[in-house]
This record gives sequence, structure tokens and C-alpha cells, in this order.
Amino acid sequence: MNKEFGQPLVLPPFKGRIQAAYNLPEFIQAISDCQDLLNHPKTEILLDSRNRVGAISLPLERGKNVDTVIKEFRSRGINRLKSLFLPGKAFRAWQGGMTLKEKGIETPPPVAYLEKRKGRFLDQSYFLTERISGAREIRYLFLELERLDLRRLLVSLGKYLSLCHEKGVLHRDLSDGNILVKQDKPGEFRFYLLDTNRVRIKGRIRPLKRVKNLIRLGVPRKLQRFFLREYLGTERMKGFFLLWYRFNKGVFASYIKLKKKLKLRQLARKLKIQ
Repeated sequence: MNKEFGQPLVLPPFKGRIQAAYNLPEFIQAISDCQDLLNHPKTEILLDSRNRVGAISLPLERGKNVDTVIKEFRSRGINRLKSLFLPGKAFRAWQGGMTLKEKGIETPPPVAYLEKRKGRFLDQSYFLTERISGAREIRYLFLELERLDLRRLLVSLGKYLSLCHEKGVLHRDLSDGNILVKQDKPGEFRFYLLDTNRVRIKGRIRPLKRVKNLIRLGVPRKLQRFFLREYLGTERMKGFFLLWYRFNKGVFASYIKLKKKLKLRQLARKLKIQ
């Protein structure tokens, strides 16, 4: 993903890139201080943990507004050290989002990214997208939908993820919180990938790796065989793939339990390595 997308954006001490459609004086002025925007009383805070995410309506031009999501990637610990050698997460999110768009895979439309460095270290960074109205994280639909509607959701999801993998798109954190779902009509679903900094583009993704990539999704156990069949297609569905899927899902679940038991995330934060 080395292609350069968008237009240069300079808001000293920040630098980044922006889509041409948003490179307008009113909008540029509005995003000149993303930290202030995230602290604004009108901003809806969607997440505040390792990173902070907020949504706010911003002026575009001639009285038009755009609902914008701002994601702040907090640079500390090991991530700050990595920034000496690797691109920052905001840049990777921008590249990932624009690449998905180029490949015809839906994601909240990328708007811009901004980075500020102190020396060679990344100090602050932000990634901005449009907000998808009426969309929800897929985790809620897994819990709320009746069986028939849930099967319809899994049919659509299987086809969508199969298309992603066929196009070489591998999301390294394909979890319930990173897929938005929008229903335009009853039984019709549209999916949007989030956390695009975790997207990698591969020439070809092997079948076992593809199936393993699905294990973080909270598909109910009774419908896992059905979901895999919709994902793989009836002619490719073999019992081994279900065993492989459930084995890796079990390993991942055990890892998460151990991580919570040892409180590794809290420890990492205390040591400022995450």
C-alpha cells in the first residue's frame, strides 16, 4: 500500500493528506485543532481507551455540514518507539481506508489524516472519516436478531468477507467491533470495515489463513457451520475447515481469558508500553 492518495495537508505543526472533496477553506479551518474538537461539548465520544474516538458535525461549504468521526491514536510506549522506523497508525488507517475504497470494499469514507512529530518520534496523530448514519457494530445484531434474520445476516456477511479475501484484503483484527452494519431494507445488509490501520493487502490468501481470519467474530456456535458454508460456498465446504475454525477459535478464546486473568493490558498501560 505504497500508493499516495489525496492531496497534501499542512496545518503547522501537523502534516498529512486530505481527500480533494474536503479540501475546502471552511472545513480546513474546522479541523485545524482536532484535540480541541475532541474536547468540544458537541462532540459525541464513541470510545476513550487506548485511543479516543469522537463524532461531530463540521462545516463543509455553503451551509453544508458533514458528520465526521475523529480518531486520535495516542502515541506512547512501544508505539512511540516504533514510530522511529514504521509509519504511524493514522497514516496506515488512511492508506488502508483509501485502498479499500479503491478495491470496492466499503468502509467509512476517509477524509484526512494528520500527524505531528517531535524530532523523529510521532507525538500526535488523527484519522478522520465520514460517519455512517444508521450503522451499528455487528456485535449487537448477533445478540438481537431472531434466528431467521440472523441467518440472512450471516449469508450476506459470508459473501462480503469472501469478496474481501478474494480481493486480497486481510484485516488483522476482524472482530465484532470492527464491522459496521447498515440495513437499507429489511433483510438487506451493508458492511463497513473499521480500524483500517490493521488492513493488509496480499496477492493471495490461502484457504486455511482465510478461515482462521474469521475466528474473532462472535458467530453463535449453532450457526458456525452455516456461516462457513456461506463463506466458502457449498462445493468447497469440508468438515476439516469447521474443525480448523473451531480449533483456532478455542485457542483464541483461551488466550483472551488468560490475558484478562493476568491483566496484561492494565499492566502494559501502567508500564506505558501500550
